[in-house]
Amino acid sequence: MASRRKGRIVAFQTLYAWDISGNLPYSSALGGNYSADNLPAGSSGRENDFVDMPDFSRLLVSGTIENIKPIDAMIRRHLENWDFSRLNRVDLAVLRISVYALMYQIDTAPSIIINEAVGISKEFGTDDSYRFINGVLDGIRKSLEASSQAGSVPETSKKVEASSVGRSAK
Repeated sequence: MASRRKGRIVAFQTLYAWDISGNLPYSSALGGNYSADNLPAGSSGRENDFVDMPDFSRLLVSGTIENIKPIDAMIRRHLENWDFSRLNRVDLAVLRISVYALMYQIDTAPSIIINEAVGISKEFGTDDSYRFINGVLDGIRKSLEASSQAGSVPETSKKVEASSVGRSAK
C-alpha cells in the first residue's frame, strides 16, 4: 500500500475519532489524547500515538479541522435528497478529508482524491458507501472546476501544496 494511501487512512481514522469524541480541539486529535477505547484502528494505545503521524496525515487532519465550516458547507450543497445530520460518521470522515483535498490541495489530481476516497469507503464503510461518496465528490469536483474556469474562488482560505509538507523553510 502506498504511503499516501496509508496517510489518507490514518487521517480518515483520526478525523473519525475526532468526530465521535465530540470534536475535541484538533490539537488533541493530532496529539493523541485518546483513551484506549476510542483510538483509531491500528493504533498502539500509547499516549502520544499520533505524534509520529506522517506529515501528510497531519496536513489532512489539521487542514480539514481548520476548514471544517467551508468543507461541511460544500458537502451540504452537494447532498441530494439527503440530510447532513443523517450522514454515517464513517462516510462523513471520508467526505471531509476528501473535500479538503479537493478544495485546498492543488497538486493532487481530483481523480486520485476521489479514487482514494472510494477505496477507503469500500474498506471501512457500508456496502453502498462508495457509490454515495463517489457521487458527492464528483459533484463537488465539477462545481470546483466550474468555479475555477469562471474565475471565482470557492470558500477557501489558502491552498496548500502537499508536496511541501515536511519541508522546513530556510
